[in-house]
Amino acid sequence: MTNQENSVIVVMVPFPAQGHLNQLLHLSRIILSYGIPVHYVGTSTHNRQAKVRVHGWDPVAVASFHFHDCQVPPFASPPPNPNAAIKFPSHLQPCFDACHHLRKPVTELLRMLSLQAKKVVIIHDSMMGSVVQDVGSIPSTESYAFHTVSAFSLFFYLWESAGKPQVNAEMLGENDVPSLEGCFTEDFLEFIALQHRYLNVTSGSIYNTSEVIEGTYVELLRQHMKEKQHWALGPFNPLKVPEKNSCGSRHYCLEWLDKQAMNSVLYVSFGTTTTMGDEQIQELAIGLRRSNQKFIWVLRDADTGDVFNGEVRRPELPMGYQDSVKDKGLVVRDWAPQLEILAHPAIGGFVSHCGWNSCMESITMGVPIGAWPAHSDQPRNAVLITKLLKLGITIKDWARRDEVVTAAVVEDAVKRLMASEEGDEIRKRAAEVSGAVRQSLAEGEVYRKEWDFFITHIIR
Repeated sequence: MTNQENSVIVVMVPFPAQGHLNQLLHLSRIILSYGIPVHYVGTSTHNRQAKVRVHGWDPVAVASFHFHDCQVPPFASPPPNPNAAIKFPSHLQPCFDACHHLRKPVTELLRMLSLQAKKVVIIHDSMMGSVVQDVGSIPSTESYAFHTVSAFSLFFYLWESAGKPQVNAEMLGENDVPSLEGCFTEDFLEFIALQHRYLNVTSGSIYNTSEVIEGTYVELLRQHMKEKQHWALGPFNPLKVPEKNSCGSRHYCLEWLDKQAMNSVLYVSFGTTTTMGDEQIQELAIGLRRSNQKFIWVLRDADTGDVFNGEVRRPELPMGYQDSVKDKGLVVRDWAPQLEILAHPAIGGFVSHCGWNSCMESITMGVPIGAWPAHSDQPRNAVLITKLLKLGITIKDWARRDEVVTAAVVEDAVKRLMASEEGDEIRKRAAEVSGAVRQSLAEGEVYRKEWDFFITHIIR
C-alpha cells in the first residue's frame, strides 16, 4: 500500500460467531462503496468461514478489501450439547476466549496502518472491546463499537442495568419484556462484562437497524448515552440479491423454490448457534407434515468453534419422514444461503430463532416471522417482531422455554402464518414495512442522510 497523506482506512474487528462475522462483512461492503479501503481482521479459521458463507456479494473480488488472517493458540472446539438446560452455545466459549490473543496482532496492524493513512477508523464488535483496548495509544485512530443486537434489546439491557430510570418516551411496558433468565451462561455474562469495560474509549456506537424499524429505541439510546454518537446505519444486508453466486452456481434449494407458487413456502431455520434435542426435532417434523404446507427446513446443529473440523451430529427424523413429505417439503442438512432464500418470491413465512441478523434479513425481504427464540437477545427480538412491529406470531413463548413445543402447536402456528386471514394480514404488513425500509434508502431519504453524515464524520 502506498503512503496516502489524505486517506482514511477502516479496520473491521468482528466477533467469531456467524451472525457477527456476517454483519460486519456486509457493513464493509457499504463502506467500500464510498471508496474507502477496508481491512477485516480475524483468525484464519473465522475469516475463511466469513468468505465461504458470504451472500449477496463477493469480497474476495474487491481490490480495496483486505482480509488479515491472525494466528491464535489452538482452542477446544467441542460439539454442542442438544440437551443443555440453557440453550446458549456454551461449547463456543473456548473459541470466544481465544480471541483475547488477537489483541497483539490487531494492535500491530493498527500501528502499521496509522503510518500509512491520515486516519484509521476501527469498527469493532462490542464483544471485542478487550482486543482493541490499545487504540488510545495509537496516533490518528478512533474506534466505534458495533452492536449486533436490536436497539430495542440493547436499550432494555442498559436501562435495567441503570436501575430502570424514568424515560421521556412512550415505550413497551417492562412486563412485556422477557427477563434475561435462561438467555446466557454465567461464563458468557462474565465475558460480556469484561468486553464492555473497554467501550468507554469509543467515539460512538453503530447499529444494524434503521429509524424506520426502531426509531423510538434508537432515540432512547441517544438519550441514555448522551456523551456518545449513535449511528443507525442498517440494513447492512444487500436488498438486491444476485441470481447466482460468484462461482455462477445456485444452491439446490433455490432451484426447488423456482417451481413453487408465490408466498407458498415456509422457511424453517434456527440459525448457526441453536441446537435442538431429539424430542423437539420429532415434534417439529410431525407438526410441519401435518400442517400440509410446503416448507424448506434447515436441520443442523449449531456451529462449532471451528466449522471446518470435527464431527457433526446428524439429527434423526421420524422413520421414512423425507419420503413422506417429498412433494411438500425439503430438508436441508448443510448450511443454506438464507438471504437468497428469504428473497425468493416463493417464500411466504419464516420460522426463526429471531437472531437479529435473521430478523433484519426477514424484515428487509418482507417475510413474516413465526418466533421461536432460544437464547441471547432472541426472546426480546421476538417481542419486538410480534408485539411492536406486528410482523409475526409467537410459536415458542419464552415464559415456557423449558417445555417442548408440541406437534399440535407447530401445526396450528404454521397454518396461522401460511394459510389464514391473520397470516395474509401480517404478510401485507411485512411487505409495507419492507417497502418503507427500501424507500428510506432512496437519495435524500433518512438512510442516505445518516450514511452520508457518518462518512463525512469519519473522513473529516
